[in-house]
Amino acid sequence: MAPAYDIDVRSLQDFSAVDLYAMLKLRGDVFVVEQACAYADLDGKDIEALHLRLLSAGELLACARLFAPGASGGARIGRVAVSPDHRGKKLGEALMRTAIAECERRFPGRVIEISAQSYLLGFYRALGFEPVSQEYLEDGIAHVDMVRPSDMACR
Repeated sequence: MAPAYDIDVRSLQDFSAVDLYAMLKLRGDVFVVEQACAYADLDGKDIEALHLRLLSAGELLACARLFAPGASGGARIGRVAVSPDHRGKKLGEALMRTAIAECERRFPGRVIEISAQSYLLGFYRALGFEPVSQEYLEDGIAHVDMVRPSDMACR
């Protein structure tokens, strides 16, 4: 059965103003408002990232950033957000599976790194990620660095 959403991956400069606004609004709604965390979402890294979006009839359901391997040698997934209006539909899992597949396609043989909010450790473990750090605070929220080996098939 085909997914009930479209997948879109693009660079920041390829967004229309309306699409960019929708993505930044979703991230602000989730990370700043919902999580009551005052931090600078616009961190200067969006320009170097690829932006993965799940859409339905043009409506943004979920999004994430993908980064090419950096100094650590691993690709990176970040700013994973699902619209509050579309929770409970396994879109977070669909988004992450798509992000993993996209990283594996674009950056073969590389581990994939994430900075996971600690309460989501079980979710990310089920996708093959393992903790590689102690818990730490980032913008007042508990996080753990996690890595997914490059030779692992997406479960």
